[in-house]
Amino acid sequence: MGEADENRLGAAGPVGSADGVPETPVERSARTAEAVDGDVPAAEGDKPAAEGDKPAADGDERAADGDEPATAGKKGGRAKKKGSGLLETFLYALGGVVVALLVHTFLLQSFYIPSESMQNTLLIDDYVLVNKLAYKLGPVERGDIVVFKGWDGEDTIKRVIGVGGDHVKCCDAKHRITVNGTPLNESAYLYPGASPSGSEFDVTVPKGRLWLMGDHRNDSADSRVHIDDAYRGTISEDDVIGRAFLRYWPLNRISFLTRPETFSAVR
Repeated sequence: MGEADENRLGAAGPVGSADGVPETPVERSARTAEAVDGDVPAAEGDKPAAEGDKPAADGDERAADGDEPATAGKKGGRAKKKGSGLLETFLYALGGVVVALLVHTFLLQSFYIPSESMQNTLLIDDYVLVNKLAYKLGPVERGDIVVFKGWDGEDTIKRVIGVGGDHVKCCDAKHRITVNGTPLNESAYLYPGASPSGSEFDVTVPKGRLWLMGDHRNDSADSRVHIDDAYRGTISEDDVIGRAFLRYWPLNRISFLTRPETFSAVR
Protein backbone atom coordinates (compact mmCIF):
# COMPACT_ATOMS: atom_id res chain seq x y z
CA MET A 1 0.00 0.00 0.00
CA GLY A 2 2.76 2.40 1.02
CA GLU A 3 4.91 1.50 -1.98
CA ALA A 4 2.06 2.12 -4.32
CA ASP A 5 1.61 5.61 -2.90
CA GLU A 6 5.32 6.37 -3.34
CA ASN A 7 5.26 5.25 -6.95
CA ARG A 8 2.34 7.45 -7.70
CA LEU A 9 4.05 10.43 -6.12
CA GLY A 10 7.27 9.65 -7.91
CA ALA A 11 5.48 9.46 -11.18
CA ALA A 12 3.83 12.76 -10.52
CA GLY A 13 7.17 14.41 -9.74
CA PRO A 14 8.31 15.24 -13.27
CA VAL A 15 5.18 17.26 -13.92
CA GLY A 16 6.26 19.88 -11.45
CA SER A 17 10.08 19.71 -11.53
CA ALA A 18 12.88 18.06 -13.43
CA ASP A 19 14.48 17.16 -10.17
CA GLY A 20 11.50 15.16 -9.15
CA VAL A 21 10.92 17.56 -6.23
CA PRO A 22 7.28 18.50 -5.82
CA GLU A 23 6.45 22.25 -6.38
CA THR A 24 5.24 24.25 -3.49
CA PRO A 25 2.19 26.51 -4.00
CA VAL A 26 4.48 29.57 -3.90
CA GLU A 27 6.74 28.17 -6.61
CA ARG A 28 3.74 27.28 -8.74
CA SER A 29 2.41 30.86 -8.43
CA ALA A 30 5.79 32.29 -9.28
CA ARG A 31 6.06 30.06 -12.38
CA THR A 32 2.59 31.05 -13.54
CA ALA A 33 3.44 34.72 -13.14
CA GLU A 34 6.63 34.28 -15.22
CA ALA A 35 4.69 32.57 -17.96
CA VAL A 36 2.14 35.38 -18.06
CA ASP A 37 4.90 38.01 -17.96
CA GLY A 38 6.74 36.19 -20.75
CA ASP A 39 3.75 36.57 -23.06
CA VAL A 40 3.85 40.37 -22.78
CA PRO A 41 6.87 40.92 -25.08
CA ALA A 42 5.19 38.80 -27.70
CA ALA A 43 2.04 41.00 -27.53
CA GLU A 44 4.14 44.12 -27.53
CA GLY A 45 6.18 42.69 -30.34
CA ASP A 46 3.03 42.65 -32.44
CA LYS A 47 2.73 46.41 -32.20
CA PRO A 48 5.71 47.24 -34.41
CA ALA A 49 4.28 44.93 -37.00
CA ALA A 50 1.00 46.86 -36.85
CA GLU A 51 2.88 50.12 -36.89
CA GLY A 52 5.06 48.74 -39.61
CA ASP A 53 1.98 48.77 -41.82
CA LYS A 54 1.91 52.54 -41.68
CA PRO A 55 4.81 53.12 -44.06
CA ALA A 56 3.01 50.92 -46.53
CA ALA A 57 -0.08 53.10 -46.08
CA ASP A 58 2.09 56.21 -46.43
CA GLY A 59 3.61 54.67 -49.49
CA ASP A 60 0.11 54.23 -50.90
CA GLU A 61 -0.53 57.91 -50.31
CA ARG A 62 2.66 58.74 -52.13
CA ALA A 63 1.61 56.47 -54.97
CA ALA A 64 -1.77 58.15 -55.05
CA ASP A 65 -0.07 61.54 -54.95
CA GLY A 66 2.22 60.35 -57.70
CA ASP A 67 -0.79 59.99 -59.99
CA GLU A 68 -1.50 63.72 -59.88
CA PRO A 69 1.43 64.83 -62.06
CA ALA A 70 0.45 62.20 -64.64
CA THR A 71 -3.12 63.56 -64.76
CA ALA A 72 -1.87 67.11 -64.94
CA GLY A 73 0.50 66.07 -67.73
CA LYS A 74 -2.39 64.70 -69.77
CA LYS A 75 -4.37 67.92 -69.33
CA GLY A 76 -1.34 69.97 -70.33
CA GLY A 77 -0.86 67.79 -73.40
CA ARG A 78 -4.48 68.25 -74.45
CA ALA A 79 -4.28 72.02 -73.96
CA LYS A 80 -1.07 72.17 -75.99
CA LYS A 81 -2.64 70.07 -78.76
CA LYS A 82 -5.74 72.29 -78.83
CA GLY A 83 -3.60 75.44 -79.03
CA SER A 84 -1.59 73.92 -81.85
CA GLY A 85 -4.81 73.06 -83.73
CA LEU A 86 -6.12 76.63 -83.40
CA LEU A 87 -2.83 78.04 -84.67
CA GLU A 88 -2.87 75.64 -87.59
CA THR A 89 -6.45 76.64 -88.48
CA PHE A 90 -5.53 80.33 -88.30
CA LEU A 91 -2.51 79.81 -90.55
CA TYR A 92 -4.60 77.92 -93.11
CA ALA A 93 -7.22 80.70 -93.08
CA LEU A 94 -4.55 83.37 -93.44
CA GLY A 95 -2.95 81.43 -96.29
CA GLY A 96 -6.33 81.19 -98.03
CA VAL A 97 -6.86 84.95 -97.74
CA VAL A 98 -3.38 85.65 -99.11
CA VAL A 99 -3.93 83.30 -102.04
CA ALA A 100 -7.34 84.86 -102.76
CA LEU A 101 -5.82 88.36 -102.74
CA LEU A 102 -3.01 87.29 -105.05
CA VAL A 103 -5.47 85.64 -107.44
CA HIS A 104 -7.73 88.71 -107.36
CA THR A 105 -4.82 91.09 -107.92
CA PHE A 106 -2.89 89.25 -110.60
CA LEU A 107 -4.96 86.47 -112.13
CA LEU A 108 -8.76 86.46 -111.93
CA GLN A 109 -11.48 88.92 -111.01
CA SER A 110 -15.25 88.63 -110.91
CA PHE A 111 -17.61 91.28 -112.35
CA TYR A 112 -21.38 91.56 -112.48
CA ILE A 113 -23.32 93.04 -115.39
CA PRO A 114 -25.28 96.19 -114.46
CA SER A 115 -26.83 97.12 -117.82
CA GLU A 116 -28.42 95.83 -121.03
CA SER A 117 -25.60 96.86 -123.38
CA MET A 118 -24.28 93.30 -123.85
CA GLN A 119 -27.60 91.46 -124.19
CA ASN A 120 -28.26 88.67 -124.93
CA THR A 121 -24.68 87.48 -124.47
CA LEU A 122 -24.71 88.93 -120.95
CA LEU A 123 -27.87 89.81 -119.05
CA ILE A 124 -28.35 92.19 -116.12
CA ASP A 125 -26.97 90.61 -112.91
CA ASP A 126 -24.98 87.96 -114.74
CA TYR A 127 -21.52 87.38 -113.25
CA VAL A 128 -18.38 86.85 -115.31
CA LEU A 129 -14.79 85.84 -114.55
CA VAL A 130 -12.05 87.95 -116.10
CA ASN A 131 -8.54 86.67 -116.87
CA LYS A 132 -6.20 89.50 -115.92
CA LEU A 133 -3.12 87.77 -117.32
CA ALA A 134 -4.57 87.21 -120.79
CA TYR A 135 -3.07 90.32 -122.39
CA LYS A 136 0.19 90.17 -120.52
CA LEU A 137 0.88 86.90 -122.31
CA GLY A 138 -0.62 87.81 -125.70
CA PRO A 139 -2.34 90.57 -127.71
CA VAL A 140 -5.94 91.71 -127.52
CA GLU A 141 -7.84 90.07 -130.36
CA ARG A 142 -10.91 91.03 -132.35
CA GLY A 143 -14.09 89.49 -131.00
CA ASP A 144 -12.86 89.30 -127.38
CA ILE A 145 -15.16 90.51 -124.62
CA VAL A 146 -13.07 92.74 -122.37
CA VAL A 147 -13.44 94.69 -119.13
CA PHE A 148 -11.69 98.07 -119.19
CA LYS A 149 -11.63 101.50 -117.63
CA GLY A 150 -14.26 103.21 -119.74
CA TRP A 151 -14.66 106.71 -121.09
CA ASP A 152 -16.01 107.90 -117.71
CA GLY A 153 -13.39 105.99 -115.67
CA GLU A 154 -15.86 103.26 -114.67
CA ASP A 155 -15.29 99.53 -115.19
CA THR A 156 -17.02 98.77 -118.51
CA ILE A 157 -17.55 95.62 -120.57
CA LYS A 158 -17.75 95.55 -124.39
CA ARG A 159 -16.70 93.49 -127.39
CA VAL A 160 -13.54 94.33 -129.35
CA ILE A 161 -14.41 95.04 -132.99
CA GLY A 162 -11.14 96.58 -134.17
CA VAL A 163 -7.55 96.66 -132.88
CA GLY A 164 -4.70 99.07 -133.58
CA GLY A 165 -4.27 99.72 -137.32
CA ASP A 166 -7.72 98.33 -138.30
CA HIS A 167 -10.03 100.25 -140.59
CA VAL A 168 -13.54 99.91 -139.08
CA LYS A 169 -16.52 101.12 -141.08
CA CYS A 170 -20.31 101.10 -141.05
CA CYS A 171 -21.69 100.01 -143.24
CA ASP A 172 -21.48 98.16 -146.55
CA ALA A 173 -24.30 97.81 -149.06
CA LYS A 174 -25.87 95.02 -146.92
CA HIS A 175 -25.66 97.16 -143.81
CA ARG A 176 -22.82 95.13 -142.28
CA ILE A 177 -19.88 96.48 -140.34
CA THR A 178 -16.58 95.87 -142.11
CA VAL A 179 -13.09 95.53 -140.68
CA ASN A 180 -10.28 96.06 -143.20
CA GLY A 181 -12.90 95.60 -145.91
CA THR A 182 -14.13 92.22 -144.54
CA PRO A 183 -17.84 92.21 -143.57
CA LEU A 184 -18.77 90.74 -140.20
CA ASN A 185 -21.58 88.24 -139.84
CA GLU A 186 -22.74 89.22 -136.32
CA SER A 187 -25.94 87.19 -136.11
CA ALA A 188 -24.37 84.82 -133.53
CA TYR A 189 -24.11 87.51 -130.86
CA LEU A 190 -26.13 90.60 -131.81
CA TYR A 191 -29.30 91.25 -129.80
CA PRO A 192 -32.28 89.88 -131.78
CA GLY A 193 -33.79 92.57 -133.98
CA ALA A 194 -30.93 95.03 -133.42
CA SER A 195 -29.06 96.41 -136.44
CA PRO A 196 -25.23 96.39 -136.53
CA SER A 197 -25.30 100.15 -136.04
CA GLY A 198 -27.85 102.91 -136.16
CA SER A 199 -25.16 105.45 -137.07
CA GLU A 200 -22.41 105.48 -139.65
CA PHE A 201 -18.70 105.70 -138.86
CA ASP A 202 -15.42 105.29 -140.65
CA VAL A 203 -12.41 105.05 -138.33
CA THR A 204 -8.83 103.88 -138.52
CA VAL A 205 -7.93 102.66 -135.03
CA PRO A 206 -4.67 104.19 -133.70
CA LYS A 207 -1.87 101.80 -132.69
CA GLY A 208 -2.24 100.53 -129.14
CA ARG A 209 -5.93 101.36 -129.04
CA LEU A 210 -9.25 99.51 -129.51
CA TRP A 211 -12.65 100.10 -131.09
CA LEU A 212 -15.34 98.55 -128.85
CA MET A 213 -19.09 97.99 -129.20
CA GLY A 214 -21.86 96.37 -127.12
CA ASP A 215 -23.81 93.39 -128.46
CA HIS A 216 -27.11 95.26 -127.93
CA ARG A 217 -26.27 98.00 -130.43
CA ASN A 218 -29.53 99.90 -129.81
CA ASP A 219 -28.75 100.22 -126.08
CA SER A 220 -24.96 100.59 -125.87
CA ALA A 221 -22.96 103.76 -125.21
CA ASP A 222 -19.77 102.53 -126.89
CA SER A 223 -17.03 103.86 -129.21
CA ARG A 224 -19.67 105.29 -131.58
CA VAL A 225 -20.97 107.67 -128.89
CA HIS A 226 -17.45 109.04 -128.22
CA ILE A 227 -16.30 109.26 -131.84
CA ASP A 228 -15.77 113.01 -131.60
CA ASP A 229 -13.17 112.84 -128.80
CA ALA A 230 -9.42 113.12 -129.34
CA TYR A 231 -9.04 109.38 -129.94
CA ARG A 232 -12.11 108.90 -132.18
CA GLY A 233 -13.89 106.91 -129.48
CA THR A 234 -11.11 104.35 -129.05
CA ILE A 235 -9.74 103.04 -125.74
CA SER A 236 -6.08 102.42 -124.86
CA GLU A 237 -5.01 98.81 -124.49
CA ASP A 238 -3.39 99.88 -121.22
CA ASP A 239 -6.88 100.53 -119.80
CA VAL A 240 -7.94 96.92 -120.37
CA ILE A 241 -8.31 94.98 -117.10
CA GLY A 242 -8.67 91.58 -118.74
CA ARG A 243 -10.63 89.21 -120.93
CA ALA A 244 -14.03 87.93 -119.79
CA PHE A 245 -13.90 84.19 -120.46
CA LEU A 246 -16.61 82.64 -118.27
CA ARG A 247 -20.20 83.50 -117.41
CA TYR A 248 -20.63 81.60 -114.12
CA TRP A 249 -23.83 83.01 -112.59
CA PRO A 250 -26.68 82.23 -112.61
CA LEU A 251 -25.94 78.52 -112.66
CA ASN A 252 -28.38 77.81 -115.48
CA ARG A 253 -26.42 80.20 -117.71
CA ILE A 254 -22.89 78.93 -117.08
CA SER A 255 -20.95 79.18 -120.32
CA PHE A 256 -17.52 80.00 -121.71
CA LEU A 257 -17.34 83.27 -123.64
CA THR A 258 -15.60 82.35 -126.88
CA ARG A 259 -14.41 84.43 -129.81
CA PRO A 260 -16.97 84.42 -132.68
CA GLU A 261 -15.82 82.64 -135.82
CA THR A 262 -16.55 85.64 -138.09
CA PHE A 263 -13.48 87.53 -136.82
CA SER A 264 -11.11 84.80 -137.98
CA ALA A 265 -11.70 85.93 -141.59
CA VAL A 266 -10.41 89.46 -140.95
CA ARG A 267 -6.89 90.20 -142.13
